[in-house]
Amino acid sequence: MDRRSFLIGTMVAAISTRAAASNSIIPLWPGPPPGGGGPSGSLQTSDRGAVSNIVMPSLEIFAPGQANGASVLIAAGGGYKRIELEKEAYPAARWLMARGITAFVLTYRLPREGWNNGPLAPLQDAQRALRLMRSQASSRHLDPTRIGVLGFSAGGHLVGLAATRSAFASYQQVDIADSQSVRPDLVALIYPVITLKPPYDHTSARRSLVGAHPDAQASAEWSVETHVRSGCPPVFLVQAEDDPISNPANTLIMADACGKAGIPAELHRLPSGGHGFGMGKPATPSAEWPGWWETWLRDHRFL
Repeated sequence: MDRRSFLIGTMVAAISTRAAASNSIIPLWPGPPPGGGGPSGSLQTSDRGAVSNIVMPSLEIFAPGQANGASVLIAAGGGYKRIELEKEAYPAARWLMARGITAFVLTYRLPREGWNNGPLAPLQDAQRALRLMRSQASSRHLDPTRIGVLGFSAGGHLVGLAATRSAFASYQQVDIADSQSVRPDLVALIYPVITLKPPYDHTSARRSLVGAHPDAQASAEWSVETHVRSGCPPVFLVQAEDDPISNPANTLIMADACGKAGIPAELHRLPSGGHGFGMGKPATPSAEWPGWWETWLRDHRFL
């Protein structure tokens, strides 16, 4: 058996195992992802539901009983070392599904896991996911003009890049789905990593993407704010002022970049909450942000 056949067989087995206990799961790519490389074996899941060893990047679809036509791509964080599905992605998907929005949870490649395309690998997956969502919108009875993205921490960095670099071709077309636009219609970034530039570069996301000692050009190229321009979609931002992982300056930097480019941005600063609060912790300030986002989604015709 050649490597391509082995990989496809591994991908199918992984999909069958996860789909048996959840919503439908589809692979992002018809074969091995662009560039090749990557880990072997099976998906690894921690005791708190974070996944790593991403052999097969995929989309897990949470379809509501009465869909309203809007959809959101969700990217959980984890410093590009793991993906916090249970802590961040799945609660967000259930929250959206309860409101009639179809959620697509992205399991993206991690740069540290041996992918030949390195930091491009997760961006390729995010762009491919948005193209698949648009190409399948009609068959799923979804509106291709109401596709949003939601990202937490490093996942916020990833979908932030996808939204601001929508004109960047991160891979060559592999099928007809790749003729679709990768620009989302809305962006929500929750305690995101935005900049990889000093003095805010002490993050796992920066080390995973561009290494321990990147040059200034690499740091700028992989910083979200570098690519904000006229034509980017509206942005919703949330961060706690005591965030110990992603410096609270990150959301200020993004809001400032949006303001300079004329992009609508709504920023919510929490007095406390730290990092990794997901959809909010009860009886804390972080519990309020989903309500603010719900209002924002309604204002933008997603509800």
